[in-house]
Amino acid sequence: MTLSTPHATDLSELDLDLLRQSISLSEQSRRDGRHPFAALVADAQGRIIASAGNNSMPPEGDPTQHAELVAAAQAAKLLTPEQLASCTLYTSAEPCCMCAGAVYWTGIGRVVYALSEHALLGLTGAHPENPTFSLPCREVFARGQRIVKVHGPVLEDEAARAHQGFWS
Repeated sequence: MTLSTPHATDLSELDLDLLRQSISLSEQSRRDGRHPFAALVADAQGRIIASAGNNSMPPEGDPTQHAELVAAAQAAKLLTPEQLASCTLYTSAEPCCMCAGAVYWTGIGRVVYALSEHALLGLTGAHPENPTFSLPCREVFARGQRIVKVHGPVLEDEAARAHQGFWS
């Protein structure tokens, strides 16, 4: 499966490194028996403020505990709104509409994601544990009153590996 990386040139080496760290965390999440998603929040200097894997897998998981939402909530407990505005959420897959809302409400100023929602749907199909929305995070952010910068999809091939064979 070959997926495009149209926005990789817009990012720094630090951005790509932090995105790869989120992809690595998604692989760890899978090894831990959870859905293969992960996210981290880093400040403008690249210091990781918070990170999380996905904890939404039935039967004991909470379906609202997506990695992006958990990482954003953790960061919001640690930083002021002014500090969060200069932070970036790096995530192994495009934030769903719920997670995009969490990013917006916590005040995080930027998102860098690997696997697009469209590509994710191609990997998960109609799996009941991942009823994917067809609603890009850019569309969610566009409805808000403040700007959230978005870069992605980037490194889709790398991010897709954690999902291959998981949803079948």
